[in-house]
Amino acid sequence: MSSPTRNLVAIGRSSILSRSMLTRLAGAALLVAVTVGASVNVEAQTAPSAGAIAAAKELIAAKGATTMFDPVVPGVIETAKNMFLRTNPSLGKDLNEVAQKLHTEYDGKRAEVENVLARTYAEKMTEKELRDAVTFYKSPLGQKLIVVEPQVLEQGMTNIQTWADQFSQEILTKMRAEMKKRGHTL
Repeated sequence: MSSPTRNLVAIGRSSILSRSMLTRLAGAALLVAVTVGASVNVEAQTAPSAGAIAAAKELIAAKGATTMFDPVVPGVIETAKNMFLRTNPSLGKDLNEVAQKLHTEYDGKRAEVENVLARTYAEKMTEKELRDAVTFYKSPLGQKLIVVEPQVLEQGMTNIQTWADQFSQEILTKMRAEMKKRGHTL
């Protein structure tokens, strides 16, 4: 099928992240989007305090989202290696050795990725909002949401794809009918 959503799903499947990781990232993005939309205020728009950043890190940990950063640094290293490998295939052995060295050298960079997300949360939400979110995610309902949300997002994406395919057929049929009225056969 040639629908844009099918292309997005195909792109997602071919990336370095697994489908479940993409689902978790989508969930995190959804949470940020909903939260940002709901919490537009002056306090959250100023530079984040150290307390807000700490609360954001606690939120990330409470959501169990810290593991979603694991593939980022290795992925960047492997992408760089593969870029050089495509233009210099004879350097495979050396590039593999250098990549392995860089994996070891940059293992600690993952924390920087988490810091970037924590700072983003802290820039968009107040420290109190972040602490309230942590409290929620530590509650029984929050814990259930952590478990269920990836499943909902994955099944939801499948259901949305089915819906989009059906809707696309409806639009194509109506467009053909309208164009036929104008003397064009599609």
